[in-house]
This record gives sequence, structure tokens and C-alpha cells, in this order.
Amino acid sequence: ARGPSTFIPLEEIPQEGGESSLHQLLGAFVSAGRVDHVAMVMGLHPQYLSSFWKTQYLLLRMDGPLPYHKRHYIAIMAAARHRCSYLVGLHMGEFLQVGGDPAWLQGLHCAPQKLRNLNEINKLLAHRPWLITKEHIEALLKPGEDSWSLAELVQALVLLTHYHSLASFVFGCGIKPEEEQDVENGCWAPSPHSDSSPASDDTLGGSGGADAMQELEVLMERMKLLQENQLEEEGVTQEEMATRFELEKTENLLVPSSDILDPSLQSNIRCFLEDPEFGYKDFTRRGEQAPPTFRAQ
Repeated sequence: ARGPSTFIPLEEIPQEGGESSLHQLLGAFVSAGRVDHVAMVMGLHPQYLSSFWKTQYLLLRMDGPLPYHKRHYIAIMAAARHRCSYLVGLHMGEFLQVGGDPAWLQGLHCAPQKLRNLNEINKLLAHRPWLITKEHIEALLKPGEDSWSLAELVQALVLLTHYHSLASFVFGCGIKPEEEQDVENGCWAPSPHSDSSPASDDTLGGSGGADAMQELEVLMERMKLLQENQLEEEGVTQEEMATRFELEKTENLLVPSSDILDPSLQSNIRCFLEDPEFGYKDFTRRGEQAPPTFRAQ
């Protein structure tokens, strides 16, 4: 597909000279450097793009306790946790533009220890935030050569959570690499079943796609039967239904286990990951006596 998104036709993406408020906003992006693909897609919702752009500007360009190059490096660390090579590549370029040391981009092991100390809280925030305790904060603020000030740490944590969230937007909107980014290092989430990207010929049009669609139809039928059975059975809880759904997915191999590390993970992401196998895991294990899941809704 042409344009910044694999999912959204190019004709629907706002162009220059369109809505005046959006045109002014994109003009501000140009004056700050360039219009990236995230901004082009967000241009479908000008008010949201305006808030997003102001937030990005405050986090990355305005005065703050962290120097600019370290802000971009923290963005790289956050995006790498979710295997978002689009954001990793974007901020590697930004990191160099603001005077960052190219040696740091060889991997997390080449960065200063102070930044490396963020690795633990980065992976917890990305995958299991309920495990974070005051001890994690205390360890980072503990006086020493590589300690963080409270102001620095607050800005770092905001950057981490911001880019964890932005990675979801990139994946959800099918954001494609910028022209200067290597196409090989696109923004696609790693696939446990294939080394090819979703944009390859072997998607829904190929035989593999047909098999996947057939597999999906079978799974949907089973899910429907489970729901019908639930109506007939008395006293089936939501937790029990969730367990049954997970069992169906596992048996169909349609949804892979989150703790399988994809061997095709790009080297430009792998080098920024320590403990790459660490991922999401339910904080109440299914099938065991445990406290009920806390439901925020």
C-alpha cells in the first residue's frame, strides 16, 4: 500500500493545503524538522494531533532535567521493549541529530550505567507494571555515582510510558517506515510463525492466508459454542470462561505464547534489550487459588 499506513488508503490521509488548522499544524511540524508518518496518520484527527504534538514537544524539546540525547535514548529503550522498530529507528536518527554518541547505538551495553539502570523498571512498566514497588524507585534514587535525581527520574518514567503507549498506536495503525529508514526494519510486530512481514505476498491473498482464515472460522465457531453452553450452564464465572477461551486458542495455535522470543527479531532492537524473554504474564495464574483480578472499569 502507498502512503504512511498499511491500513489506511493514501487518499484518506490529509494532504498539504487541506483543512486550514491542520495545514498550520503540519507547518509547525515542518518548522520543527519534518512531518513523520505518525503525524500524517494522526492528521485524520486534528485536535488529537494538536495535543499529541504539544506533548511530544514538551517531552523532547523543552527545558527539563534530562539532556536531549538521553531523552531520545530512553525513547529507544521503551520502544525496543515492544519490538517497535519504527520508533527505535526514528529516535536513533533523532539521537544522532542532537549530538548523541554513536557508540551508544551499538546496544544498551555501550550506554552509561545510569541509563542501563533504567532497564529493570522499563521492562516492568512495559509488561507487568503491577510488580513495581517503592524499592525499585529507591534503588534508582540511592545516592551514588550513577544515581538519578527525583526530577530526572520523573521525566524518564513519563518518557518510558509515553513510548510504550505510542508503540501500540504504531502497530495498530500499520505505520510504515520513513523513506530514510531501512524497509527491512519496518514497524511490524514479530511473528512467531513466519519471518516474512505482513506486507509480503503471503498474507490473506496467499495460500497461508487462506489457511489462517479457515483456522479463524473454526475458532470463531468454537467460541460461539462456548458462549451458547455458558447460557445453558448455571454458575459459570467470567474467569472460567476466560480459561476456556484461552484453552481453545492454545489448542488452535492461533495465538502464540507471549514468552516465545521470535528468532527473526531485528538486531537493531535486540541490542537494546536485556532479558528479552521477559513479557506479559497474568498476575493471577489460571487454575490456581489466587486473589481475584482487579478490574479497573
